Amino acid sequence: MQISGDGSCGIRPSSGPVEEYPTREGASEAINGLRMSINEDRHRRQDRTITVGDLADHYTRVELCDGSEWHSHATRIAYREFIKRWIRPRWSPFNIRQIRTVDVEAWLHQLLRKDGRPLANNTKAKIRSLMSVLFNHAIRYEWLEQGRNPITMVRQSAKRMLIPEVIEVGETAALLKKLDSCFRLMVLMAATTGLRRGELFALKWADVDFSNLEIRVTRFIFRQVVGKCKTEGSCRPIPIDASVAADLWVWQNTSQYRQPEDWVFASPHTHGLRPFWPDSTLAKVIRPAAGKAGIRKRIGWHTFRHSFSTLLAGNGENVKVVQELMRHASVRCTLEIYSQARAVEKRRAHERVVQMLRRDVEQDAPIPAVSANV
Repeated sequence: MQISGDGSCGIRPSSGPVEEYPTREGASEAINGLRMSINEDRHRRQDRTITVGDLADHYTRVELCDGSEWHSHATRIAYREFIKRWIRPRWSPFNIRQIRTVDVEAWLHQLLRKDGRPLANNTKAKIRSLMSVLFNHAIRYEWLEQGRNPITMVRQSAKRMLIPEVIEVGETAALLKKLDSCFRLMVLMAATTGLRRGELFALKWADVDFSNLEIRVTRFIFRQVVGKCKTEGSCRPIPIDASVAADLWVWQNTSQYRQPEDWVFASPHTHGLRPFWPDSTLAKVIRPAAGKAGIRKRIGWHTFRHSFSTLLAGNGENVKVVQELMRHASVRCTLEIYSQARAVEKRRAHERVVQMLRRDVEQDAPIPAVSANV
C-alpha cells in the first residue's frame, strides 16, 4: 500500500490475498477500512467528514475479521450481511454527525422483506442494535464525543409478529416414524435435548459420554465453519435418556465414521470430513417427512428447541431446571421467549379455577341453572 503525502491512501492493495477479497467491492471496503485506520488521528478533528460507509468499513475490518475474538463466526457473517443489505444502501453517504434519531426510527418502521411484507420486529431490533454498535465504535475511536450515539433513543420493539410453531408430542412421534437412519436420530435428539442446530451438527463421538449419559457441548458449526459455543452457559453438559443413548450407540456401530474425532452426523458426500448441512437436511428430508406424517406446520430446527422448552414448562418442571436444560443465561429468557402455554394446558387451568370456585360457592348454595330463554 502506498500513502500519499497528506496521510491518505494512494492505494495499491496489499491488504490481503485475492482469495480473501474476490470482488472489487470487497477489496474497496477493506482498503477503505485501512485508510480509516491510517488517518485515525486526523479523523478526531470535528471538521473532518466521516461517513457511515467509512465507519462501517473500519468496523468490518477491525471487529468482523476472521481473527476477531469478540464475535462468533455466525455473528460476524450476520453483521456483515446486515451492513451490506440494510445499513449501507440507506446510510452510507451520510456524515455520522448528521444522523438523526427520528430518521433512523422512521426508516426501521418502513423496512420490508423481499416479498413486500413488513420485516420482522426481531430483525429490525437487530439492525437497530448493530447501528448502535457502529456508533459506539466511532465513540471508542474518538470520532464522536461521548454521549453522541444517535441510536440510543431509537425505539424499536422486538416483539414477535407471529407466535412460533410448537410441535406436539404426537406430531413428533408421527414424524419420527417417517424417518430412517441418522435423520430419525437427529430429530429425536433435537426434540429431547433442545440442542441448537449448530450444536447438534457439531457433535463428535468424543462428546458423547455413554457412561454418565451426558453430551458435552464444546463447539458450534455455522456454514461448515467450526467455532465457539454461543455463550459460556451453552457449554454445560446435557443429560440424555438411556433410550436415546442406546439409539446413539446403535448408530455409532452402524456408521462408517465412528472414531472419537468423527462427526456424529458425518456426511457421506464429504467422506465424513464434514457433517450434513442443516438447511439441506431440513429441506430435502425432514420437511418432506413431516408432510407425509400429516404435519402442516412450518418446521425449522429451532422449532424443536422451542417445543422442548414448552413441553418442559407444560409438564410443570421447575423453571430453574428448564433454564438449565435450555442453557439460557437467565430465567427471563426461558419464560418470555421460549415457553408458551398450549391450548389444552390453558383449558385445564381454567377448568381448575372454575371447579374451585363452584365447590366453595356450592357449600353455601347451589348455583342456579341458567334458563334457555335468557
